[in-house]
Amino acid sequence: MKTAIIVAMDKELELLLQVVENAREVRVGDTVMLEGRLGDADVAVMTCGIGKVNAALGTYRMIEAFAPDAVINSGVAGGTGRGAGILDVVLADRIAYHDVWCGPGTQWGAAAGCPDFFECPGDAARLASRIGARHGLVASGDIFVSREEDVKRILGLYPDAMAVDMESAAIAQVCHLMGVPMYCVRVVSDTPGAADNISQYENFWTDAPQETFRAVKRLIEAIG
Repeated sequence: MKTAIIVAMDKELELLLQVVENAREVRVGDTVMLEGRLGDADVAVMTCGIGKVNAALGTYRMIEAFAPDAVINSGVAGGTGRGAGILDVVLADRIAYHDVWCGPGTQWGAAAGCPDFFECPGDAARLASRIGARHGLVASGDIFVSREEDVKRILGLYPDAMAVDMESAAIAQVCHLMGVPMYCVRVVSDTPGAADNISQYENFWTDAPQETFRAVKRLIEAIG
C-alpha cells in the first residue's frame, strides 16, 4: 500500500519529515515531492501550497505520479469552539466547502457535480480513537479565518463544524473525482475570533506538536 501525504506549508512539511525515514526527492515537472517510509508504509509526501487551487493542482499531480491507494491531508486548522481546542487533533468524518454556492437549485457547499459533503472512509469514531483524535466536520475555503464574524458565518452553514482550513475540501474533491480514498488529519493551531488568535497561530509553530504527525502514522497503520 502506498499513501500520499499532502500538507500546505513548508513548516508542516518540516514537522512531517521528522517522522519520515529515508526520504528522497522526486521531481514531477517543476514540483518537488518526496518518497520514503513512515513506519512500515511506503509514502509520498508533498507541500501543495496554501489555498484551493494549489491544493487541487498538487493533489492531481500526486495521484498522477504515484497512483496512491489513499491520500491523507494533514497540517494545521483553526478551531471553531465546537469540540476541539488548541493542540487537539481532528480527524474529519466529513469535509465541506464554506465558500461555494453554484446558484439556485443547488446546496451551499456543493461543488458542481459533487455531493454536499465529502465523506471520509471508514468508521471515524473508531479511527479517531485509535489515533488519539477528535472527529467531526472540517469546513474549507479560500480565506484565513481570523474574525469572529467569519466563524459565526461558517457555523451558520455548518453548526457542527469542528475546524476550518483552506485546502481539505479541494483535495477531497480531486480525490472524489479520481476515485481515491481521502483522509484529513488536522491539529488546531488557534481559535479564530479570539482577541489573540493571530498570536496563538504564530506562537503555535514554536511548540507544534509532533503528536499530530505521529497520528498520521497511526492512521496509516489503521487503514493499511
